[in-house]
Amino acid sequence: MGFYDYSAVKMSGQEVSMSEYKGKVVLVVNTASKCGLTPQLKGLEELYKEYKDKGFIILGFPCNQFANQDPGDNKEISEFCLLNYGVTFDMFQKIDVNGENAHPLYKFLKKEQHGIMGNEIKWNFAKFLVDRDGNVVKRYAPTTEPQKLKNDIEAYL
Repeated sequence: MGFYDYSAVKMSGQEVSMSEYKGKVVLVVNTASKCGLTPQLKGLEELYKEYKDKGFIILGFPCNQFANQDPGDNKEISEFCLLNYGVTFDMFQKIDVNGENAHPLYKFLKKEQHGIMGNEIKWNFAKFLVDRDGNVVKRYAPTTEPQKLKNDIEAYL
């Protein structure tokens, strides 16, 4: 199975196949509302606005597996992201990224791009870059600032 074979549920409740993003460069990020890295949402939104017209999309997946930093329900998370950071990129319903209940998409992403210290996601805001053909081409540490991804995004656009 490849990236385009997976699907996830948006905040609106609509199930979306990753195949809808064929031909786009995709950044997949596990997010949290109450994390020291949460201000990265602003940088992610800036990246999205800068490159969306060139075929770039960001998929945000809230996760509460790290120090209980996203305890709210999907509606609270969605409102927080919009009100505090003006997020307009695609946000999906809260998922697990590690463990036996990890979302299948995240199991795939971790298999395709291993972390420096194993496969598991270490914290909120781990990022995966997927090229226009659905290949998972890069994995970034949670602390990697969104602006530092510009060269890689531009290379794949």
